[in-house]
Amino acid sequence: MKIRNILKDTFYYKIIMIIGMVLCALWIIFINSAPFSDFDYYYKMAVTIANGGSWGDTYTSVGYSIVLGGIFKLFGASVIKAKIFNIILTFISYLLFKSILFKLDLNDIDRRILFALFVFIPNNIFYNSILGTELLFTVVLLIITNFYMSEVKFKYFWIGILSGINTMIKPFFIIIFFAIFLVEIIMNKKIIGSIKNALIVLVVTVIVISPWIYRNSKLMGEFTYVSNNGGIVLYINNNSQNSKGRWMAASSVENSIVNTSEYKNENMTGKNKMLSTSAKEWIKSHPAKFIELGFKRLFNTYFVGDDIIYSTYASGISNGFRYFLIAYANLIREIVFAPAILCIIVYSIFILKCLIKRRSYLISKFNIYGVLLFFMFTCVYFVTEGQGRYSFPIIFVLLYYFYMFFKNLFLFGKIRKN
Repeated sequence: MKIRNILKDTFYYKIIMIIGMVLCALWIIFINSAPFSDFDYYYKMAVTIANGGSWGDTYTSVGYSIVLGGIFKLFGASVIKAKIFNIILTFISYLLFKSILFKLDLNDIDRRILFALFVFIPNNIFYNSILGTELLFTVVLLIITNFYMSEVKFKYFWIGILSGINTMIKPFFIIIFFAIFLVEIIMNKKIIGSIKNALIVLVVTVIVISPWIYRNSKLMGEFTYVSNNGGIVLYINNNSQNSKGRWMAASSVENSIVNTSEYKNENMTGKNKMLSTSAKEWIKSHPAKFIELGFKRLFNTYFVGDDIIYSTYASGISNGFRYFLIAYANLIREIVFAPAILCIIVYSIFILKCLIKRRSYLISKFNIYGVLLFFMFTCVYFVTEGQGRYSFPIIFVLLYYFYMFFKNLFLFGKIRKN
């Protein structure tokens, strides 16, 4: 009887994955979008790398372009091959999310519903047309989550390696060690052990990215991190002319330093420092405006589905159908994300109460991990920039709390059992 149930479960997940893959393939076939802006940059950089050219000028992180360039080196460069690579990454994410679900204390119905939600959420379908960092970054994050939820030897070492890879894709990810430290200290209450595990992750991450830091530093003639675009992101998002918490031209900032000869004569690292310093000075002198822009950035990240626009760009579909897709994707995003975020906030209060009353045994490891992961990303985007695509890596966390919100709508306390 047990073997029969296992076979039924396997059949269910296979069917869901097959349907998901078919939908992804149909999307890239019939919504034949073209890369533009950042996505065009990543694509062209990958082509250049595949042809033995430069690996960037330190301006932005090139982890995704390096991996895509390797794919192009083996199979040749084209947009369709990049999209096929995306579909492969999406399939891997299915397997990884399923593996995570089976590591949690969930019943079969919970797992099946959560898995179907993950596969069929619109983002996991239309992102296959976007040549951006999010899919690869998310797959690595899901691998990290699998390791962290497992009891395997040297898991903090492996998490460190994977964190280094993800830091090459998104430089802020180096702070994951601190999130792990917080999970460890809440769960185990062992300061020394928590510090040791977090330090292993941090040290290995630094070792992984150190060759690239050395390369950038040698290229610039001074210490240079993974990329040099952190300053301009801060600058264009934290100034008196930015009213929407979104991207704007740096030259449009009042008395913009990008128009000065001093800025123009600096190298990439020097420019990054100038922009970062100016943005920090503005933040210190405009705290209320900074907070206002921060919440606007979060609204843009979680409730503005501009990411669907990227996957339909230059696809040739009618405006009417395009508007329908945008409206549909936005509706699903708001239906899922709003309850999920509310659930995370309420559960954060529950965690604090448990800690104060010394009842941490009521909290599961994944629940703490998911909450801290959400706040890690949220804090970064509160300070830097808000775009719909930035929420993609933590959709798996948001879906989990969305489901738990409705499952425990009237008896919220039951969430602690999951």
